[in-house]
Amino acid sequence: MAGPSDQDKLSDDWNLDEALGAGADIAEATEEESSDAEMSAEWAAMLEGGGGDGEGDAVDRVLNQDEIDSLLGFDANAGGNVELTGVQALINSALVSYERLPMLEIVFDRLVRLTTTSLRNFTSDNVEVSLESISSVRFGDYLNSIPLPAILTVIKAEEWDNFGLLTVDSALIYSMIDVLLGGRRVGGTIRVEGRPYTTIELALAKRMIEVILDDTHKAFEPLTPVHFKIERLETNPRFAAISRPANAAILIELRIEMDDRGGKVEMLLPYATIEPIREQLLQMYMGEKFGRDPIWEGHLATEIYAADVDVEAILHEVQLPLSRVLSLQPGDTVMFDRSPSDPIKLRCGDVELTEAIMGHIGNHVSVRVSRPLNPPKVTMAAFEALDETQENR
Repeated sequence: MAGPSDQDKLSDDWNLDEALGAGADIAEATEEESSDAEMSAEWAAMLEGGGGDGEGDAVDRVLNQDEIDSLLGFDANAGGNVELTGVQALINSALVSYERLPMLEIVFDRLVRLTTTSLRNFTSDNVEVSLESISSVRFGDYLNSIPLPAILTVIKAEEWDNFGLLTVDSALIYSMIDVLLGGRRVGGTIRVEGRPYTTIELALAKRMIEVILDDTHKAFEPLTPVHFKIERLETNPRFAAISRPANAAILIELRIEMDDRGGKVEMLLPYATIEPIREQLLQMYMGEKFGRDPIWEGHLATEIYAADVDVEAILHEVQLPLSRVLSLQPGDTVMFDRSPSDPIKLRCGDVELTEAIMGHIGNHVSVRVSRPLNPPKVTMAAFEALDETQENR
């Protein structure tokens, strides 16, 4: 059994061993921390230097202007026919591309001049009419954008058998009433009251609309005859629906000024309404012909007149059973119920031309035409109808 001195010595040995163990643990922890620090520094260096598998480039990558434009769908070098992408496609998804109709612009320029003269005679005042814009809109979007109150006139193009819309804003209505009824020439905007239009106001507005529609008929007259008739007057856009909301339409905005007052007149023509005269509206000038060359037509007519055709003189046609035809022998006689004075048929291919009388001149058989040629069954209208059918397909 150990004494007190031995116990103290054993205790000192144990303390030394614990200290050595603790030091070893501290040393191991320090080595682990240093290794972690070295690894972190190595990863940082790899990221900054662009090494490794390239993930550092993705972290610190900054897009340039071209990449941003491509992402958003903006391309300054792209033409008008290039399909939009990205955010630009989302923005323009509700818009309608305007089909340029050169002759329509000429028609409404003519309408501006006619309406200026007519409204001056109508109001006995100095009236200036200007064409603000011609654009394409969707019918539903236009109805939602009409500032109320306003008078919406449903008009019918009788020859086209379809409808349009003529909108007169309240500022122009009150200005016109002031002028027609001798009101004071007060400049500035007229206060619009939140009340329905009276019978007198509707009657005067209807007279002005009739003047504008008569001028529209005159403006279209050199291109195609068309008469515009007032179907009804509405003040609620919901009752003026003449087309589906998603259908495209042409919107023409006219500005009418009378000294310091005036307003706007908007005419809306759905594409379905102007479809009967689409080819005329695509012309660059009045009377332009599409797909026809007079030089080529003259050359073709000359060659046709000089062409050789086979004309057959059909004495008679008879139907026989096939068994009899197969049993025909030399010397058999087939009877024709014809006399020498009966007319025969002249035929070119499958087309019967006329009739003639059979005779002979010397040793040659001859025919004498006895009546004028039959009128052709196929005319140019048939070819034009065929072309339209192929285009619609």
